[in-house]
Amino acid sequence: MSASNPARPRTLRRQRGTAAVEFALLAWIFFLLIFGIIEVARMLYIYGTLQEVTRRAASSAAHVYPTDSAGIARLKYAAVFRTSPGELPLASPVSDAHLQIDYLALTRDPDDDKLSLALVAPGSIPNSAARNRQICMANPNAANCIRFVQVRVCGSADDGAGECPRVRSRILLPFVDMRVPLHRATTIVPVESFGYQAGESPCPCP
Repeated sequence: MSASNPARPRTLRRQRGTAAVEFALLAWIFFLLIFGIIEVARMLYIYGTLQEVTRRAASSAAHVYPTDSAGIARLKYAAVFRTSPGELPLASPVSDAHLQIDYLALTRDPDDDKLSLALVAPGSIPNSAARNRQICMANPNAANCIRFVQVRVCGSADDGAGECPRVRSRILLPFVDMRVPLHRATTIVPVESFGYQAGESPCPCP
């Protein structure tokens, strides 16, 4: 009996060591699964929220003229649920700076008479809402008649090439360098008041 006693503690220690290794492996898998579920839920939140962000921005931009830089900045802050510059909550790195607002005209092709949306270049934007209104009343299909506002979530040159590269969001796990491309969440709405004040006289300049 006494001769077999020294072996029992060694066996117990080996069993405890094996149990610790098994627990560590299972804990790693468990926490990886938990983080995976959290990350999937976060990405679903981001994808759904980005569409709401561009909808809010486009709805507000339909009432603010492009030359009102302060008004444009405020509507971008509000679109990402902020009152100052910063990131969309729980959606890093998306911020108000990633909101790109474009102005569109509804032009008519002279060959086939089809209508299509065309970007109004910044240099062609009329100098006031009253002037834009005057142009659109004279010719609703003029190339510089702003009739629609488009808002997209666009990244920087670091996110890729092109006019509107997709923003890449990093996952929460710090030791996994994986960047997920987010959708642009494009929203297009017709202009409404567009900053026009009743009785405002258009400037005779273009």
